[in-house]
Amino acid sequence: MVFATTLLSVVALAVGGTSALFLTSGDFTFPNMTMAETNGLAARGVQGTGQGTFDGFFWQNFVSSSSFDVIFTNIAGGQYEVQWEGSGDFVVGQGFNPGTTNRVMTFSASWEPNPASASILSVYGWSTNPLVEYYINEEANDFNIGTANPGTTHKGTVVSDGSTYDIYEHQQVNQPSIQGTATFQQYLSVRQNKRTSGTVTVQNHINAWKALGMNLGTMNLQIMAVEGLSSSGQATVTVS
Repeated sequence: MVFATTLLSVVALAVGGTSALFLTSGDFTFPNMTMAETNGLAARGVQGTGQGTFDGFFWQNFVSSSSFDVIFTNIAGGQYEVQWEGSGDFVVGQGFNPGTTNRVMTFSASWEPNPASASILSVYGWSTNPLVEYYINEEANDFNIGTANPGTTHKGTVVSDGSTYDIYEHQQVNQPSIQGTATFQQYLSVRQNKRTSGTVTVQNHINAWKALGMNLGTMNLQIMAVEGLSSSGQATVTVS
């Protein structure tokens, strides 16, 4: 599946990418690594683009551009690491498929994007009937949703898990989705007090969205995701 339409894609940002040297192992390409290091990563669960299951958890690895070098490694059930560098957009993570409306997701992250690198850490998912892409954004680096393109509407706020979240809605027209090219809504909860660990009570956000007329349908994938836009950095994330 293609997940090209993401939170960072509605934010007006342009961060320059950098080039890298490459080595390959099987179907995977890794920047700035020896072949021994590459083979060691592959043995631990490095995944190419796509989605699947690993040690009981669903995973996704989407990379929009061949100019973006992303190493996504499943370490254990609920834990992964990602290193990235280049230009384009990527979304990776572990979690559940299908997700649930009453999920209480606990997470922790070693969060190391490079300065001036646009990246976010969030609960990320989709629903169908209606088709909706949603985010509960916990951490961000070098972007502000307030600079988003016209058409991103601030709908209200919700207090959950020790912080106020700003709620936004945005319509994507004829964009890639889990059902192919489509027109669909994005629902966004953006935490004011950023953090890299804690608990996300998903139901609180769904209730707040519903009260604002922002309804979800049948739950599809639901992951703790790292996303980057034309940037570089690394992160290790654990979710349960």
